[in-house]
Amino acid sequence: MDLLDNTIRPYAWGSPTAIPKLLGVEPSGEPQAEMWMGAHPGAPSRTVRGTLVEVIDKDPKGELGEAAVAKFGPRLPFLLKILAAGAPLSLQVHPDLEQAREGYEDEERRGVPVGAPHRNYKDANHKPELICALTEFDGLCGFRAPQESAGLLDGLGVNSLKPYVDVLRAHPEDAALREVLTAILSADREEMAHTVAEATAACIRLGGDYAPYADLAHHYPGDPGVIAAMLLNHVRLQPGEALFLGAGIPHAYLNGLGVEIMANSDNVLRCGLTPKHVDVPELLRVVRFEAGDAGVLRPEAAPDGEEVYETPIDEFRLSRYVLPEGAAAHDLTLPTAQILLCTAGTVHVGEYDLAPGRSVFVPADEEAEVSGAGTVFRATVVV
Repeated sequence: MDLLDNTIRPYAWGSPTAIPKLLGVEPSGEPQAEMWMGAHPGAPSRTVRGTLVEVIDKDPKGELGEAAVAKFGPRLPFLLKILAAGAPLSLQVHPDLEQAREGYEDEERRGVPVGAPHRNYKDANHKPELICALTEFDGLCGFRAPQESAGLLDGLGVNSLKPYVDVLRAHPEDAALREVLTAILSADREEMAHTVAEATAACIRLGGDYAPYADLAHHYPGDPGVIAAMLLNHVRLQPGEALFLGAGIPHAYLNGLGVEIMANSDNVLRCGLTPKHVDVPELLRVVRFEAGDAGVLRPEAAPDGEEVYETPIDEFRLSRYVLPEGAAAHDLTLPTAQILLCTAGTVHVGEYDLAPGRSVFVPADEEAEVSGAGTVFRATVVV
């Protein structure tokens, strides 16, 4: 079992205070967006045995378990994070596995450098993800019903939005969503910036349900993503609630602190709320134009106290234990590797006392017992 020393990524959208508060340290004054736990080559966790990449490379079957290596290969297939959004992230989607492989192979054939700003596919893997709120957490997730989007846009009283309203009300659901998103992202940038400015003024004036979009426009003035965001469900998670983001589901995190887990991939196609590259044709190939509820996940405790966030993904499995004072110890030994993360109180795992924000890597089949009073998240795989 290894105590992890994890990298904090200082992306501009990060909160300067949320992660320091969790860790019980003084803020540096700089944004602290994500703390990475895992074996991603971009920022692998460090242990006394070396980086987690080096540890696993030396003995993949011993560290990950034979079944996991047979199913996923000799790499940890997930990345666990603490994510602290102080400002909205980009509006984005992720490809499914087939789309990722096709897109990666195509860009490789065409010789597009992996580091190029217009490169879409950094690898050949999909990137499903799950976010579990530690505080109130605001996000956008999936398309709302076209009639609801039409009502929201119409309520702004902006003439240049009327054609979108008409399409949303008159066309079949999937066709309406595709046509309107395509029109928003393909519009003349100067004309769209004027539309966004008018819509922003209306959002500020109206408040209420429009307030989140006024905030988006504050961070991304003139960005088409402000209008595209109104096509999506706005969700406010309470602590312990979660969202699963599957392939093709447009989403954006707006504000809050959470535990995030994802398949080990960097593939992101952006729709807006970003100065980065937006490849509209490729985006439209990947987006799933299906309206529906955002699908908030609320776990139920098993007899042993484990609360599982059920997803259709095998590359990761996220659960938590909420341990009251004086609770009996729980045996967490598994035939697969796991990362255990404390987010509240103090929990005891093996020889380590974990305070909030501290984590350990537990190799496959190593005995792991957790006790204490607090909350611990468990990340592993399904084999």
